[in-house]
Amino acid sequence: MNEQELIELVVKAVDDKRAEDIIMLDMKGISLVADYFLICHGNSEKQVQAIARELKDVAAEKEINIRRMEGFDQARWVLVDMGDMVVHVFHRDERSYYNLEKLWGDAPSVDLNQILS
Repeated sequence: MNEQELIELVVKAVDDKRAEDIIMLDMKGISLVADYFLICHGNSEKQVQAIARELKDVAAEKEINIRRMEGFDQARWVLVDMGDMVVHVFHRDERSYYNLEKLWGDAPSVDLNQILS
């Protein structure tokens, strides 16, 4: 699976579970952890878990290895490590507190309009 296919797969998976304010940051040359960070949020613990579960299911279906998933039980900030992409699924109340978009403000955003339209 190439980079663009992975981006589309992940964005569509979180969008299918009605994740809100989906943004992707291009972390190449900025972070050694991953090439992309996808950040989104859900409005309840159940929705956060549903988004994370959908990511896990879609990855398994496409034989993409999820290296690690943390925070699922608490559902306040679930981190899904997919290798070249790390997905951050926040609870609405936690997202503004951690404000990863500002923390990584020097990272350019990836235009997701074509995928989400």
